[in-house]
Amino acid sequence: EALAAFGSGELFLEAYKDAARHVEVQMIGDTHGNVFTFGERDCTAQRRHQKVLEEAPAPDLDDATRRSFWNYAKSLGKEVGYQNAGTCEFLYDALGKVYFLEMNTRLQVEHPVTELVWGVDLVSLQLDVAMGKKLPEELDHKVAKGHAIEARLYAESPSKGFMPSPGTITSLKFPQLVGLRVDSGYESGDGVPIYYDAMLAKLICYGP
Repeated sequence: EALAAFGSGELFLEAYKDAARHVEVQMIGDTHGNVFTFGERDCTAQRRHQKVLEEAPAPDLDDATRRSFWNYAKSLGKEVGYQNAGTCEFLYDALGKVYFLEMNTRLQVEHPVTELVWGVDLVSLQLDVAMGKKLPEELDHKVAKGHAIEARLYAESPSKGFMPSPGTITSLKFPQLVGLRVDSGYESGDGVPIYYDAMLAKLICYGP
């Protein structure tokens, strides 16, 4: 079938991993050969192949496993001469084995949990890299402090399998709480279009 459809009989076989976790590492590389990593995020909670909850640091990882994720990401960045903010994504199975998934060559929706835990401004660092600046060496000595969880708020219809629900937002209010960061571009009266992702906001909670 492959030969008839694509002119090549070559196949890729992928192992099915039941109950595997989705763990990713935030990294950034500059034009001077430096690559820094800022811990890992657990993005296992997903719906329709879209992340819903993101958490940093990833819970229930021993220190050796945690650092192995960082080392994998850093070595990959060094090998390809990576220059930008980016994310290395992995699967972590029930036997403790790590599998590389993909590399996202951009900032992702869930980057704020990393910013809060590691005390960095990833957008600012990304702009520095774009301008050819050398990233400061002290980034290599930063440590994670506290814990952060991000929840994506969607305009969806639970009765229709959580499919996107476009239309006018009649009322949208966010709580004013210490440790809560809200990233949103919507307000009451705005319309949710059919052409884009139905995400309204990100609610990021941080605590020591």
